[in-house]
This record gives sequence, structure tokens and C-alpha cells, in this order.
Amino acid sequence: MAGREGKETGLEPYVDLTVSVITNDGRNIVGVLKGFDQATNIILDESHERVYSTKHGVEQLVLGLYIIRGDNIAVVGELDEDLDSSLDFDALRAQPLQPVCH
Repeated sequence: MAGREGKETGLEPYVDLTVSVITNDGRNIVGVLKGFDQATNIILDESHERVYSTKHGVEQLVLGLYIIRGDNIAVVGELDEDLDSSLDFDALRAQPLQPVCH
């Protein structure tokens, strides 16, 4: 990416940053973006899935190195690590996300 400062597009600015990915089936996967391709298939490292519940706290399932197919991605966004670390996931309650309907 040398010589391309100011011309980055798509996911390039997020490489090596912690991102949150919402998949079409309603899953929330958080990890460090390590790479992607032209089909928006992405590689996450140090990843985990956050499973939301209205009765229990947020369960975090360790996934490690994880690949997500581009056609299963609804949203990718940078995670605010300071805000994220201040959240009490054991006390947090939320409805699980519903699958995306096209």
C-alpha cells in the first residue's frame, strides 16, 4: 500500500484494526482485520462471536483465525476499543439480530 496514502478505498483503511462484522444470518463477529479480496471475503485474527440474549449476558465464543465469505457480510465497521472495553458484557441484555432479508 506504499504510495497510496489518501487514496485508500473500501476496507483498506481497516486492515490491522479491530472491526465488528454483522453477517447476513445475524451473527456479530469481532476481530482484527488481516486481509480481504475483491469478493470482500475477509480474514479476521483473534476473533470471537458475540451472542446476544435478553436473559443472559453477552456470550463471547472464541473463534481465533476466521474467514468470512463476502456474500455473507452485511456490515463491517471499526470498533471503538476504548468504548468496547468499558462495557459490562455480563450485564448487557439485547435481542439477537434477525437474519437479513433480501
